Amino acid sequence: MQWVKVLGGAVGAAALLGLGIILGHFAIPKGADPPAPSASASQDLDPEILEVVMELLRASRIQENLRELSREPHPASSRQDEALVQLLLQRWQDPESGLDLAEASSYEVLLSFPSPEQPNQVAIVGPAGDIRFSCRQSEENLTGEQGGPDVLPPYAAYAPPGTPQGLLVYANRGSEEDFKELQAQGIRLNGTIALTRYGGVGRGAKAVNAAKHQVAGVLVYTDPADINDGHSLPNETFPHSWHLPPSGVERGSYYEYFGDPLTPYLPAKPSSFRLDPATASGFPPIPIQPIGFEDAKVLLCNLQGPPAPAAWQGALGCDYRLGPGFQPGGMFADSQVNVSVHNRLELRNSSNVLGLIRGAVEPDRYVLYGNHRDSWVHGAVDPSSGTAVLLELSRVLGTLLKKGIWRPRRSIVFASWGAEEFGLIGSTEFTEEFSSKLRERAVAYVNVDISVFANATLRAQGTPPVQSVLFSAAKQIPAPGPGGLSIYDNWLRYFNRSSPAYGLVPSLGSLGAGSDYAPFIHFLGISSMDIAYTYDRSKTSARIYPTYHTAFDTFDYVDKFVDPGFGSHQAVARTAGSVLLRLSDSLFLPLNVSDYSETLRSFLQAAQQRLGAQLEGEGISLGPLVTAVEKFEGAAMALNRDISELQKGTRDPLQVRMLNDQLMLLERAFLDPRAFPEERYYSHVLWAPRHSSVATFPGLANACAKALNTDPGSAAWAEVRRQLSIVVAALEGAAATLRPVADL
Repeated sequence: MQWVKVLGGAVGAAALLGLGIILGHFAIPKGADPPAPSASASQDLDPEILEVVMELLRASRIQENLRELSREPHPASSRQDEALVQLLLQRWQDPESGLDLAEASSYEVLLSFPSPEQPNQVAIVGPAGDIRFSCRQSEENLTGEQGGPDVLPPYAAYAPPGTPQGLLVYANRGSEEDFKELQAQGIRLNGTIALTRYGGVGRGAKAVNAAKHQVAGVLVYTDPADINDGHSLPNETFPHSWHLPPSGVERGSYYEYFGDPLTPYLPAKPSSFRLDPATASGFPPIPIQPIGFEDAKVLLCNLQGPPAPAAWQGALGCDYRLGPGFQPGGMFADSQVNVSVHNRLELRNSSNVLGLIRGAVEPDRYVLYGNHRDSWVHGAVDPSSGTAVLLELSRVLGTLLKKGIWRPRRSIVFASWGAEEFGLIGSTEFTEEFSSKLRERAVAYVNVDISVFANATLRAQGTPPVQSVLFSAAKQIPAPGPGGLSIYDNWLRYFNRSSPAYGLVPSLGSLGAGSDYAPFIHFLGISSMDIAYTYDRSKTSARIYPTYHTAFDTFDYVDKFVDPGFGSHQAVARTAGSVLLRLSDSLFLPLNVSDYSETLRSFLQAAQQRLGAQLEGEGISLGPLVTAVEKFEGAAMALNRDISELQKGTRDPLQVRMLNDQLMLLERAFLDPRAFPEERYYSHVLWAPRHSSVATFPGLANACAKALNTDPGSAAWAEVRRQLSIVVAALEGAAATLRPVADL
């Protein structure tokens, strides 16, 4: 598609021809550009430009961005969410600091909201139907920001409507093992209401597990032991500290998969086929509702029955019991719990906003940087801390672009995703719509969702090839605060591991499905990472920052407790900005494929040590897997040698391009769309969900766990053989990707 130039910051109607402009054919731009540095095929990362960018990234500007972004609640598809769409477009079309192109694209997606006319309610009901206690329907208005008409009341998104009523039982975290423990204790679960606490398993899994045991409805709360280090009194919690106040309720999506529920593998456009909502899978099977721990205390501390196991106890100030039902002779004797859920499904339009800086040399190679925009309420930490960093980084790069000082070697695509909180919807729809182009052209995806959980240290997750570029960036940026350490050295103090190749290095976490990187790595096989600042784990056991997904996640909360002075936000901006420039400007892509060898060798050793005897007993040999790992290691080392030789020589542009394509495409070689038919979107054979305790190739580990104690020759053992073959084929394909392109 023809590239259309935006002149003077005014967007002509012809410029907005759909996202194909951004991710389509890059022709020579028309119209007058600002003067730009001359591009050549040998253009490489300029250390001076990198230093300028680091200096221009301002903590004060990030602070003001966050103040504006979190001023009002902005759930997906709301009026305030769409106002932020316009804010992003305005910033990215600014004549002095904007990008080459900025554009919004809308998808029609299925969302879930509580009914304004019939609020969800949880109550203790006496034998005569009298209400003896009602849980709060909204959080306490502690700062004047929790009581506005735009504040979504606490609810479980996608939970079905219903009004179950029954005796209360306490089911710990709602795992399958927890419900089995209740049955082992002789507790009859049929028709009960299960009180569970956050953590352990996913939100939606609590309802799925409960339904398997004929539980009628589920309640979920956040225990102070899990989030507040035991603090629960009003004077110990927000607004007096960063701890969750007693009325705080974590909202969230309870949908099992990611992407629009009605259009799996298809972009949610008007012309797309849609599933029937009544039969679509992935929704909780029974009503479920979150409550605050002040209400959970009333329920839990009045239960009868045997004491809960020690590991199930919490910090509500009483001995937890299992039920069923309330204590005889107490204020709730003979009472049941009623859960009234009136959520409704709605088709809504949700927008992604994309901004483009066109590459000077390789405009058809994309480095993507994304963050979601939507929140549950004010969302100062989640996600606006990330959006505040996104806006500051794009401002600095846009300013250099407009002044004609810099243009990247490769194209940079900035993205503000919509409807992430409902299940990574905006990013997933984008990857579905542009899957072919992204598979062919995307170099890497950088995700900065929550940029600052807390202000102790960097925390990064990613696939092994991105480790080197993260380390290089972190070594050159000072850590905030006293001490004179680099971000790398500070990171090393908090999270480290021993590497056979490098010695003691910071730990790089693996990527699950907690943010918008998921469709990029699991569905498309694009090297991905997630960057944030986080807590000192020696000082808190909180599973996440305490006001997560509540109405107390406000600007003042961040300003006073999470990151006073915004030094950690600036550190994340500098780290992510340095990574982005290295990926977009370096002549040779800074992706070290040899770092995958360490992961593969670790997976192989775990399979040999933990599964080897079991497999040998069934006549299954790991020999082909050993050979495949060795082939990959050899191919990776050979490619690194080729790169080193080319760096010393004439740097022929075609040779550089071919080598870079091998680095870019390696991750795709690990995809097998038939590997995990039961797991929607997961096709990466190394990073799919693993349900076994054996830290090895997930398909093999899961299949072996299911085959244990089954008969020889069973379908379960056939699946073990299939999964082993899938892994071997993927590793051999990856090794072939790394071998010289002129070879077969």
